[in-house]
Amino acid sequence: MSLIPTDKLTALAADALRASGASDSMARIAAKYLVAADAQGLGTHGVARVPTYCGHLKSGRARGDAVPRIVNEKPTACLVDGGNGLGFGPCEFAIAQAMARAQMHGVGFAGVTNGHHCGALGVLLEPVAASGMVGIAFSNAPAAILAWGGKRPLLGTNPVAAIFPRESTASLVIDMSLTQVTRGQIMLLQKEGKAIPEGWGMDKDGNPTTDAQKILVGGSLYAVGGLKGTMLALAIELLCCALTGAALSHEIGSIHVAEGAPVRMGQAFLVVDSAALAGSDVYFERIETLVAAMLQDEGVRLPGDRRHALAARAAKEGIEIPDDLAKQLHELAGQ
Repeated sequence: MSLIPTDKLTALAADALRASGASDSMARIAAKYLVAADAQGLGTHGVARVPTYCGHLKSGRARGDAVPRIVNEKPTACLVDGGNGLGFGPCEFAIAQAMARAQMHGVGFAGVTNGHHCGALGVLLEPVAASGMVGIAFSNAPAAILAWGGKRPLLGTNPVAAIFPRESTASLVIDMSLTQVTRGQIMLLQKEGKAIPEGWGMDKDGNPTTDAQKILVGGSLYAVGGLKGTMLALAIELLCCALTGAALSHEIGSIHVAEGAPVRMGQAFLVVDSAALAGSDVYFERIETLVAAMLQDEGVRLPGDRRHALAARAAKEGIEIPDDLAKQLHELAGQ
């Protein structure tokens, strides 16, 4: 393993993306969020994604010169066109728009169309909590979940995240996909030569399997909660695609290959200012009352605590990544 300081890893990831065709702004924003995910222990959404993104940039599947822009709006809502560039810039821009509208009107909603993979949603929402507001994020993804009763993957892992600021300590962060595991976790076990546990995925015919290849190629993943998770994935699909005009999950194709049509994912972000409702004093009192009740039971871990602790340690000690990945990043960066 290679231990790399966060600032140097950020610069390395940005250099690799820039050398593959990303604009300076696009490369810097993407690298910032990828390294933040690694720092929080979310390696499947960290710099391990850089080689894939570089492949997209080189093949034209992602446009390195894309600039996000508002294409439709009303006072509390807007649609951002990501221009088929990498996903982090459009999402950062959309969240800033939702925040500005929430500060003015109490609530703000921003959708992204022609987007791309945008990593860990909870990391993207951190500026919302820093401003004292509540944020919720949704994204679709390549098809992974069967329509209920069907045999073909139609719905994505469709992650959802929410962030709730606290008055004098780190925010609560809820961040999850709607499958038992992500494809990234299956790919990681496959690379390590480890078995895939039962109950994670199915083959192309809808049969349970522990064969990673059969899951990843034409197969599907189990939704959390069965029918309930599937219906929640459907709701997120419609929020991210029907409202924005983005590609539906079954129209995207695998994002793990360089060649192909633009990804065109959709994202949606909701920001709420407590001042427009019960007020910040009541909001913080209610949050802390619930947290205190939760912590009365020994062993309760608040959502986000592990992320915050790992990020603090990474800031001091750096981030460990596999040696082969470090070598690949240096090669992509031309170093």
